[in-house]
Amino acid sequence: MRWIRSRALPLATAGLLALGGAAALPAPAAHAAVSDTGIPNGDVIANLWEWNWKSVAAECVNVLDPAGYGAVQVAPPAESLKQTNYYWWDVYQPYAYNLNSRFGTAAQFRTMVETCHAAGIKVYTDAVINHTAAQTGTGYNGTVVTSKYDTPDYDPADSDDCTKTISNWSDRYEVQHCELLGLPDLDTAESGVRTKIIGFLNQQIDLGVDGFRVDAAKHIDAADLSAVVAGLHTTTSGAAPYITQEIYPGTPPAQDEYYGTGDVLDFTFAAQMKSQFQGDIANLSSFGSSWGLTAEANSNTFVTNHDTERNGYSLSYKDGDTAVLANVFQLARGYGRPSVYSGWTFSQSDEAPPNSAGFVTDTDCASGWYCLDRNTAVSGMIGWHNAASGYAVANWQSPSSNVIGFGRGGAGFVAINNSSGASTYTYTTGLADGAYPNVIDGGATTVTVTGGKASLTVPAKSAVAFYDPNYICTVNCGGGSGGGGGGGSTSVTATFDEYASTTTGTDVYVVGSVAALGSWNTANAVKLSSSGYPIWKADVSVPASTSIEYKYIKKDSSGNVTWESNANRALATGTSAVEVDNSWNVADTDATDVTFGVNATTDYGTNVYVVGSIPSLGSWNTADAIPLSSASYPYWGRLVIVPRSTSFAYKYVKKDSSGNVTWESGSNRSYSTGSGTGYSVSDTWR
Repeated sequence: MRWIRSRALPLATAGLLALGGAAALPAPAAHAAVSDTGIPNGDVIANLWEWNWKSVAAECVNVLDPAGYGAVQVAPPAESLKQTNYYWWDVYQPYAYNLNSRFGTAAQFRTMVETCHAAGIKVYTDAVINHTAAQTGTGYNGTVVTSKYDTPDYDPADSDDCTKTISNWSDRYEVQHCELLGLPDLDTAESGVRTKIIGFLNQQIDLGVDGFRVDAAKHIDAADLSAVVAGLHTTTSGAAPYITQEIYPGTPPAQDEYYGTGDVLDFTFAAQMKSQFQGDIANLSSFGSSWGLTAEANSNTFVTNHDTERNGYSLSYKDGDTAVLANVFQLARGYGRPSVYSGWTFSQSDEAPPNSAGFVTDTDCASGWYCLDRNTAVSGMIGWHNAASGYAVANWQSPSSNVIGFGRGGAGFVAINNSSGASTYTYTTGLADGAYPNVIDGGATTVTVTGGKASLTVPAKSAVAFYDPNYICTVNCGGGSGGGGGGGSTSVTATFDEYASTTTGTDVYVVGSVAALGSWNTANAVKLSSSGYPIWKADVSVPASTSIEYKYIKKDSSGNVTWESNANRALATGTSAVEVDNSWNVADTDATDVTFGVNATTDYGTNVYVVGSIPSLGSWNTADAIPLSSASYPYWGRLVIVPRSTSFAYKYVKKDSSGNVTWESGSNRSYSTGSGTGYSVSDTWR
């Protein structure tokens, strides 16, 4: 679903939930007329680890959707070992591929998925498909296992021949074929085993599940896992399921062997967040892929997860405000796809979540539960992150040790104070002048930007963050992976912007002559985000100082590929970020730009668009009209890529928060481009 079609531009306020209830919505900034329908769902994953299905469903409706989260990751839904001590890791010992578990019944699971979908939240489940249970006993649905190699789904012949526990972690064969902690390793090279795994995952997809976190993916041969993923159904939305894989770095196999299958959990990112936030965050100016991170296009970042908070690898809730600030940085900086983790407090690492006879009780964000997804600062940064997505890091400043400030283009600015005392400094923000709610406190305070600068007093172990939801960059916008102040990189960020209308279930990709763009293999093409539909956008780390050819393609829900009809496009990279603005089937040599501008007053929640007779302007289809920016309200403007030496007709329309369209009066406007660039029109609504 493309939320941009059913919602107007994002809300200009925090619009978020604080601990214990909804925060009051502050008044909108005077310079922007925006929608009151809420913050669009973005790409952030809320990892509600081992919450029961009833609680997940309620969180999707009451917290995740209003804050702008895009997806929820939930616990393994299969029936698992149930033992007297009720350890948390029991759920990673699957007994049977039914959906009656310690988190609820199969019916409750289905209801949870449907409820989250209705709120616009995708659902990813934890897929435990490398092994079966190491311990015998009775499961949460009453299944009895008397031999660990003989379960309702698998016979002894379905396990790998190596039955010893992994001891040599440098031996690839042992890591991928012997038993992890005594858990019987499934022989995923066998088609019969893969068929059972695929069947279990497809059962979930057919109920509405949108993707999977593959547990212990490192212990599954990359080719075997790729074969499993190739057998999965498309989701109920017509898309391929999202895949993120648990691959601990440092020993074979390497993470990049799995990039063809999906994203990879970025453990190095978590380790770096702990190192920097327990040191001096001023060092984050050089943050980037050179720090040993997972490749950005495949990185699923996190500050902590259920393993790392217990083994000391990462920060955890026990680090208090320091861990919260690391999450603020993660959401502000932009690298890969971020996850926010919410679990429970513990004094012993094996402790189960709050439960009754093993069955997990409702999450109340008290009584042992720790709900970071509801934290006012973190939930506030979700909308900030969504608004700033795709824009380069800009205006990096560090007025003192452990204090930093930076923006993302002109879309948002954040100042983080990791020191023990308050910090006051006048920052260059890059934002348009105006008053902006501070999303860190849910809009309780307001930041005033004058001349692009803001004087901020940031309390100790806190932050100030604000954003312009209507900001649209047109020149030198860069991308998310550009460092705050680093240099000497062998790669640069290329931001691909493509104007393209599509039917539901069809997406736009970029493919090209370098490995980062799939080496012309459409199976490895880079998917563009439709969050600004009909503009499709992605940041890709490509080789610096390189001549690159590329084209755009469309893929429908059946995997059919349509190439744009023009010749290959050319991109010559240098040593800094670059952005290309293209339009479907309009060759670069045939393209020029027109900046459309119109003075128009609007009611709160109504926005202005331009639509016209050529495909670049939606071919008179108001659903594909180009949204204009209100950053200089009442002037609405935007640069659009159109063909050279072409005459076309156009008009402006207004859309309210319900999607109702109002055309300006009078006859169609007309314009003709020549052979040059930099055209503009200045109109007044009539």
